[in-house]
Amino acid sequence: MGGRKSGTRVHVVSDVHGNTEALARAGDGADALICLGDLVLFLDYADHSRGILPDLFGVESANRVVELRTARRFEEARAFGRELWAGLDRERLIEDAVRRQYAGMFAAFPTPTYATYGNVDIPGLWPEYADRPGLTVLDGQRVEIGGRVFGFVGGGLPSPMRTPYEVDVEEYAAKVEALGEVDVLCSHIPPEVPELCYDTVARRFERGSEALLAAIRRTRPRYALFGHVHQPLARRMRIGGTECVNVGHFAATGRPWALEW
Repeated sequence: MGGRKSGTRVHVVSDVHGNTEALARAGDGADALICLGDLVLFLDYADHSRGILPDLFGVESANRVVELRTARRFEEARAFGRELWAGLDRERLIEDAVRRQYAGMFAAFPTPTYATYGNVDIPGLWPEYADRPGLTVLDGQRVEIGGRVFGFVGGGLPSPMRTPYEVDVEEYAAKVEALGEVDVLCSHIPPEVPELCYDTVARRFERGSEALLAAIRRTRPRYALFGHVHQPLARRMRIGGTECVNVGHFAATGRPWALEW
């Protein structure tokens, strides 16, 4: 990365979900890459043949899981999952599959990269792959890039999907509070605003954060950047003086969102 004579350009991605090839190019032409999480691909809702679940149990099982979850029949989806995993070492098989995905994706990160966790990530595995020069992992922490202060909040809040990195409301709010005033507020999930949380394809509201919304109103960062909602009703809106931006579903588009100053 680099090569720019003046100013700063940062590329931002979220919801990578296994798109390692595009991730390796995501920093081209930028001074830094920011990744807002969800590296792991458990199941591709657009292509049910991709992901950990179809790799282990086949496309027909993946089709059934998508059908149940899309219909919001979460208890039935969990019951079906228990049938699939019966007699198997679920934790070990998932961890092995995630390790294989992480090995490729962390190797693809350009230098420098600043990353935080998504709700489907497994933070406990990150140190094995993130301990290298040029990669900084932040969660409830700040960093200066090109003279601007960026604050990062990783993970999601409790949801019916019961994804791996969901933290309780109080813990999440404490991470947001720890940032203080920043120029750019970076999170995986959006602030709790209906237009930013509603997924038009899944036809459901994803979980947003009231703590993020309160921090935006209180501290007025220039930008609030996030992902999580793959096909949002609104991709961006202003809240006071803050430009709120869903940076896009990188797994599908392969294109980063650019911020310049």
